[in-house]
Amino acid sequence: MTEDWVFLGLGSNLGDRAGFLDRGFASLERGGFSIRRRSSVYETEPVGFESQPWFLNAVVAGETRLPPRALFALAKQIEAACGRVATVPLGPRTLDIDLLLYKGEVIEEPDLVVPHPRLRERRFVLVPLLEIAPGIRDPRDGCPLAEVLAGLDEEKAVTRSRQSRS
Repeated sequence: MTEDWVFLGLGSNLGDRAGFLDRGFASLERGGFSIRRRSSVYETEPVGFESQPWFLNAVVAGETRLPPRALFALAKQIEAACGRVATVPLGPRTLDIDLLLYKGEVIEEPDLVVPHPRLRERRFVLVPLLEIAPGIRDPRDGCPLAEVLAGLDEEKAVTRSRQSRS
């Protein structure tokens, strides 16, 4: 069942963070992505550029007829509609939508890599992903992502949020 699903990660650390996540969920549905599972919302410590507010993060799983590139374009359109302005790499943002996994496929193009290139490095993605798909594996090598999370040495905080509207 989940082999044919697509997994997206959403995050926000500016303004009404929970509101931006909700807008992202609704906009994905309107754009042709049918959400089948949605993780809890997590409060997460910034990674990379650390002088910024903490994030709210969530992962959704669903079905779509959109090809990967069209889904990626939809995600970027939704980010822009929510006022995202890329100023600092890994910096603050109203909404970020990442294409994590696409129907078990491996895609390696210059501007689109799936699974997401940093999927296995990020606790803030793996925790919510494994909440909704505990047995999921990396399609590149079949490694269970639960094992990746168990061995991850990145120690950034990831806790269920009380600010969630979910």
